[in-house]
Amino acid sequence: MNTSKYNKIAEQLKPPKQVGKHCLSAFIYGGIIGAIGQGILDFYMMIFDVNEKEATPMMIITIVLIAAILTGLGVYDRIGKKAGAGTFIPITGFSNSMTSSALEAKSEGLVTGIGANMFKLGGTVITFGIVASFVLGGIRYVFSFIW
Repeated sequence: MNTSKYNKIAEQLKPPKQVGKHCLSAFIYGGIIGAIGQGILDFYMMIFDVNEKEATPMMIITIVLIAAILTGLGVYDRIGKKAGAGTFIPITGFSNSMTSSALEAKSEGLVTGIGANMFKLGGTVITFGIVASFVLGGIRYVFSFIW
């Protein structure tokens, strides 16, 4: 069987894409995660009697911790199968990626396994964030003179 014939048959047997369903699912689950974050933020503002600026880092740390624990328990992956891109909200997705990398390498040891593999991913994300911030900050700075 030649390649073009195989590709034709494979294309016919491929299940149809459910883009609308996936978009709706990502929107709903992402919204739920965002609402949980807002609830935690409001809770910290009320309990500790602080403003939003002071409560935000506490909320972010809590969300990262919850995502890491759920990843370690295998729950985050099950949620991710249903939610799709909805679980890629930057803070929870990053926590999930870091924790997954650490769990995969735990047999290699604490430093050479967990530490090296976890920060291999983290280093790229942080570097990209810093470079993007620098570029966008430069663009904003230049345009501040124009307007």
